[in-house]
Amino acid sequence: MRHLDVITIGRSSVDLYGAQVGGRLEDMGSFNKYIGGSPTNIACGAARLGLKSGLITRVGDEHMGRFIREQLVREGVDVQGVVTDPKRLTALVLLGIRDEDQFPLIFYRENCADMALSEDDIDPAYIASARALVATGTHLSNPKTEAAVLKALRLARSSGARTALDIDYRPNLWGLAGHGAGESRFIESQAVTAKLQTTLPLFDLIVGTEEEFHIAGGSTDTLAALKAVRAITPATLVCKRGAKGAVAFAGAIPASLDDGETGPGFPIEVFNVLGAGDGFFAGLLRGWLEDAPWGRALEYANACGAFAVSRHGCTPAYPSLIELDYFLKRGIREKALRHDADLEQIHWATNRHRDHGPDQTDYRLFAFDHRAQLEQLPGYTLSKGSAFKDLCLSAALAVQAGRPGYGILCDNRIGRRALHAASGTGLWIGRPAEWPGSRPLTLEPELGPDCGTLSEWAREDVVKVLCFCHPDDDAALRAEQEATVKRLFTAARRNNLEFLLEIIPSKVGPVDEETTATLIRQFYAAGIYPDWWKLEPMATKRGWDLACAAVEAHDRHTRGIVVLGLDASEEDLAASFAVAAAYPLVKGFAVGRTIFRTVAKAWFNGEIDDKAAVDEMAERYRRLAALWDKARASAGGKA
Repeated sequence: MRHLDVITIGRSSVDLYGAQVGGRLEDMGSFNKYIGGSPTNIACGAARLGLKSGLITRVGDEHMGRFIREQLVREGVDVQGVVTDPKRLTALVLLGIRDEDQFPLIFYRENCADMALSEDDIDPAYIASARALVATGTHLSNPKTEAAVLKALRLARSSGARTALDIDYRPNLWGLAGHGAGESRFIESQAVTAKLQTTLPLFDLIVGTEEEFHIAGGSTDTLAALKAVRAITPATLVCKRGAKGAVAFAGAIPASLDDGETGPGFPIEVFNVLGAGDGFFAGLLRGWLEDAPWGRALEYANACGAFAVSRHGCTPAYPSLIELDYFLKRGIREKALRHDADLEQIHWATNRHRDHGPDQTDYRLFAFDHRAQLEQLPGYTLSKGSAFKDLCLSAALAVQAGRPGYGILCDNRIGRRALHAASGTGLWIGRPAEWPGSRPLTLEPELGPDCGTLSEWAREDVVKVLCFCHPDDDAALRAEQEATVKRLFTAARRNNLEFLLEIIPSKVGPVDEETTATLIRQFYAAGIYPDWWKLEPMATKRGWDLACAAVEAHDRHTRGIVVLGLDASEEDLAASFAVAAAYPLVKGFAVGRTIFRTVAKAWFNGEIDDKAAVDEMAERYRRLAALWDKARASAGGKA
C-alpha cells in the first residue's frame, strides 16, 4: 500500500539567509537559519499543502544535520530516507536579497553529505511506498549520486509510480562557474545537455524555467529547446516564465509559448525569487497528484510561487493548504503579500510547529514563573531562588518522563538556569515578559523599550504576558495596556515566537459570565491574536461558552486556552477542570502555587531537603495531571 504521495530525492542544506535587505552579502550583519535545497523545499511545500511527502538525502552527524532532520519532522515530512553520514558535513548556503534582480548566494558543498548519496541508500520498499518520485538536476552532475537517482527512478517506474524532474540547473553545482557565481542560472554546456538528455525519457513530468529548458534541449531558442526535449520524451513539459506565469505542454509543442495550457497568474511584488521555483513545484504536485486539469494545477503552482517571491526565505514562505484556499477565494488585496495582515495571520497560524506531536490536544503545565511570591518568602536570596526553580524543573521532568503534553512556565530573572536547562527536553516552555503585579502593565526591563531582546530568546520559548484588566477600565488605561500588549505581540511575531496572553479580571473588579469574553473581544479588536490564552477558571458553562465563542469568532486557528490556578486547592481545581474540560478549545491547565507554595516555604526554611522538595512537587503535579485527564475523559475527550 502506498502511504506516501511523493518522495523527493537530492539536495538538503541549511540556508543562512541575510536578514538585511538591500545590502551586499559582504555587509550582512545577521542571518536567519532555514532548511534548504530544492528537493527538501519541495517536500516541505508539498507537506504544507496536505500531501504525504518523504525525502531521500544525506545529512551530517552534527548540529546542522540534526536541525534538518528535526525541522523536516516538524513540517510533516517522512524522514525514513534521510541518511546520517558520519564522515561528511551538512551542506550550507549563504544567501542575500540585494534588490529585485540580484540575489547573491554562496554554496558550501565541498564533499558535503548529500553529495555522498549512493545506490545503497535507495530502499526499494520505500520507493514503492510512494505514488510519485521527484528528482532534481543537481544530483545528475556526479556519477555516484546519479547512480542513486537512476536506481530510484527505475524502481519507481517498475512499481507504477509517477516520476517528475525539476531541472534545477545551477551552473555552479555542475562545476561551470566559480564559488562566487552561485547566482548564475545559465551557462551553455554540451556535456550537461547530453547528460540530462540521457535521463529525460525516465520522467512523466519535466519542469523548468526557459533557461533550464535551454540547457535540457541544447538551444537558447525556447521553442526549439522544448521541441528537442519533446523529441526525446512524451512527458508533460511545464515551462516557468517568471512574471508571465507558466505554460504546460502535454502533447506537441505549438508555434508559440502562448498556445500552451496556462493557469491564472498573480501580479504581486517581487521581493525574493530564491526558492520560488520549489514552491511552484509543490503547488504543481498538489494539482498533478489529484489529477486536476493543467489550468487548475498551474493556478496552484503560480499561487505558491507568488507566496514564495513575496516573503523572506524559501520553505518558511510556502503556504498551507488552508492559506492557499483562502488566497484563491479572496484574491490579492496587497501586492506585497508579507504586508497583508489577514493573510500573514493565517500563514503564521497554520504553519507554526511545535515538537509535541500533531495529535497533542492536552497540556499540563507547571507554572513556576513567579517572582514576587518567592522574593517575599523568609530566607529568600537570588541564589536560593534559582536553586529552588532548578528543583521545580526536576519535578516537572520527573512527571513528564519524556511524554508529550507537559510543560513549564519559568522566568529568566530568578529561574534563568532552569529555563535554559529546559530547552530541548520536549517540555512546552512559557517565559513571562511582564513586571510582576504591574497595573498599568509594565514589561520586564530586560526586554528593552522596543522588546528588541526577544531576538535573544530560544525559539521554543512562548512569550507569556499577564495583564490585569477589566471591561470597566477607563479608556486611557485600556488604551495604554493594549498598546503595551500589542508592542510585545508584534515583537514576538517578528521573532517567530508564540504568544500567550493571560488575563485576570477578578483581581481588578467584580466579574460575571460575560467579563472574560468581553476582554477577549477587546484584545482582538486591538489587533492582538494570541497563540494561547490563559484564563482564570469560570464556574458556569455559560461563561465558558461565551469565552470560547469569542475566541473562535476571531481566530479559529488559535492553539487554545489553558486554565490558571490562582493558588486554589486541588478540590477547587478539580471542580474547575470538570467544567473546562468539556470544551475542546480548552487544552489543559497552567498551575503553579498549588504545586509549589507549601513546598517552597518548607524548603526555604530548611525544613526539607532537595529530594523531598522534588518528590512532593512531582507528586502534586502528577495528581493535578491525573485530575485533568479524568475531567477530559469524563467529558468524552482525549487526554
